[in-house]
Parts: sequence; C-alpha cells; structure tokens
Amino acid sequence: MRKLTQLAVLAATLVATPAFAEMKVAVLNYQMALLESDSAKKYAVDAEKKFGPQLTKLKNLESSAKAIADRIRAGGDKMAQPERERLELEYKQKARDFQFQSKELNESKAVADREMLKQLKPKLDGAVEEVIKKGGFDLVLERGAVIDVKPQYDITRQVIERMNQSR
Repeated sequence: MRKLTQLAVLAATLVATPAFAEMKVAVLNYQMALLESDSAKKYAVDAEKKFGPQLTKLKNLESSAKAIADRIRAGGDKMAQPERERLELEYKQKARDFQFQSKELNESKAVADREMLKQLKPKLDGAVEEVIKKGGFDLVLERGAVIDVKPQYDITRQVIERMNQSR
C-alpha cells in the first residue's frame, strides 16, 4: 500500500512539473512599492513639516525634564526641602505633559498615515494589476514569503514606476 502511495505521488509530480515549468512567476515587495513611490515620499516630507513643530516641542520638554531630574540627582540631598519638593513637582508635571503630548502626536500621526494609505492603496493596487497583466504573470508572491529571488523576477521597481506615472 505504501509503495502504491509513493508511486501515485511520483506520478502526480511528473505530471505537474511541466505545467509548473510553464508558469510565469514574479515577486513583489508590496510595502517597498508603497513607501518608495513619489506620493509616499511627498507625504513623508509634508508630514515632517506638519508634525515637526510638535516633535520639537516634545524634545524640548524631554530635555527640560531631564535637566530637572539631573539637578535633583546632583544636589537633591543639599537642597532645602521646599526647593526639592518644588523641583520634584515640576518634574512630574513635565513628565505628564510629555506623556500626554506624545500620545496626542502619535494619534495624530496614525490618523494621517491611515488617510494616506487609504488614498494610495487603490493607486498601488491598480499599478500592481497593470504590471501583472502586462507581464502575463500567473503567480505573484510577496517578497517576505521568498527566501531568495533573482532580480529579473522581482517586479517591485516596475510597480513603483507605474504608480509614479499614474498621478
């Protein structure tokens, strides 16, 4: 019975091999195609301009809190009790402000990122579809699912170029 099963598997492999050999296969790094497009690069620049001031404010708040913590650590035992308590309270307030503003910035950035993805995904899907049709590919695999691939089978650059052409 076991020999019969092995023979059946061997026969199926021999029959399937010619069909598989004729398949046209490609690999696509979907995330890279999205992030390397001109639209995504423009978004990154715009986001830097939009969120840059908030990020700078956060960095200043962080460095101010760190300076207070260093001051408490360095001379806390020599400080008068009211001065030490005032600095500790100021540090806690800055830490709370930092946490709140950081959370707010992350949420705003996440909303903007989702909006950008919502706009770019249809363009990317269209570009992928066009490259697949033009190349006549039977099977397209995500780059992350492949260990190694020859450059001629990677269609990521073609998709990026097609996406950049469709404004």
